[in-house]
Amino acid sequence: MMHKPRRRRWHHRLRHSLRGRLVALFLLLALGTTLVFVAGTGQVFSSGWRELIRPLITDYLDRLTAEIGSPPNIQKAQAIVDRLPLSITITGPEVQWRSHPLPERYGSDPRPHDQAGRAMLSRRTVDGHELRFGVRSLRWDDERPRWVGWLTLAGLLLLTAAAFACVRHWLRPLDDIRAGAQRYEAGDFSQPIPERRRDELGELAGRVNAMASGLRHMLDNQRGLLLAISHELRSPLTRARLNAELLADGDERQALLRDLGQMRDLIANLLESERLSAGRATLQLQPTDLAALVKAVVQSQFAGQSIALALQDGLTPLPLDPARIELLVRNLIDNALRHGSGGAQPVEVSLRRTDQNIELAVRDHGPGVQAEHLARLAEPFYRTDQARSRNEGGVGLGLYLCKQVARSHGGRLDIHLAQPGLAVVLVLPAGPP
Repeated sequence: MMHKPRRRRWHHRLRHSLRGRLVALFLLLALGTTLVFVAGTGQVFSSGWRELIRPLITDYLDRLTAEIGSPPNIQKAQAIVDRLPLSITITGPEVQWRSHPLPERYGSDPRPHDQAGRAMLSRRTVDGHELRFGVRSLRWDDERPRWVGWLTLAGLLLLTAAAFACVRHWLRPLDDIRAGAQRYEAGDFSQPIPERRRDELGELAGRVNAMASGLRHMLDNQRGLLLAISHELRSPLTRARLNAELLADGDERQALLRDLGQMRDLIANLLESERLSAGRATLQLQPTDLAALVKAVVQSQFAGQSIALALQDGLTPLPLDPARIELLVRNLIDNALRHGSGGAQPVEVSLRRTDQNIELAVRDHGPGVQAEHLARLAEPFYRTDQARSRNEGGVGLGLYLCKQVARSHGGRLDIHLAQPGLAVVLVLPAGPP
């Protein structure tokens, strides 16, 4: 049962690996060339054997048989063996003689199983003696030394290894391009793709680097513009809020203050997301007990809410930025409460350690979202038509900020359907236990 998954993995690797397919192509080409060559030369030699060589050998063996005589003369047979690279075996009623001892592995029957070969290499005298001839270096049954086969196999393996090494060297820029594309996808433009070659792959690496440089320049301009606008909006927004506080109390005043508060949160979240885009450099890291931090956030900001905690105790403190992790926990719980089941079932907050990670999961029991929306939930300002509407509050940056916090700490944010509800999992590297 364990062999099927392995075969599937190798089949998948072969189908999706250009390097593996090229080596397989070389092997098939070598095998096909060998088969065609062997078949063609075999046909040529078989025709030559039938028409030319076999009659010559038959006539020559007849002459040797006549020279040995009847009854066979052992001295003449020995003289032939000394003169020529042949082996002779004589069996009959009067003479039993062998020019070379028979190896033990042949047993007591030295006759070849090939009846056609036996008939060609054997002669019978008129007095009932049988003479069997063989080539001394290949023995009478034409057995090749075993080391020739092993040497041939080793040569084929060596050629295959050389082909693989050559293909790997040729395609090494593809590994660099793939690693560079993964860095660019994660937003890391600090290290360009090495341009090791001056062929098509080297040109492709240069073009990808140029594209990444253009994207980085465009993103930097967008971020600069966003930061400038956010900073410029803070002052008039503060003045507008102060003026709104002076209005007479009523529904219009509350609605205005609510809208101004939403705008303030939006600007603050935008500024924070741009700070986090710089990665780990913006963090204020210190050893943090994540379970204690989660409990503190729930007790101070969500007291009296329907929240069920399942936090593993005794976890090793992690190097975290407490303020950013607190922001993440607050956003996840607030999001789960707003889109949950209205208090019918509590929001579940769990913390546990796996083999290599620490996982903090927040799950609600609400309607959830459709599967096609999962991949985009953590995008800025993205909302679904059903469960994520503006009437329910929020500015559309909560999950995006959580993803930024996770990435800046070297982790990730996983979102999946819990049926019912939605589960968001923060995965952080655990480090040594």
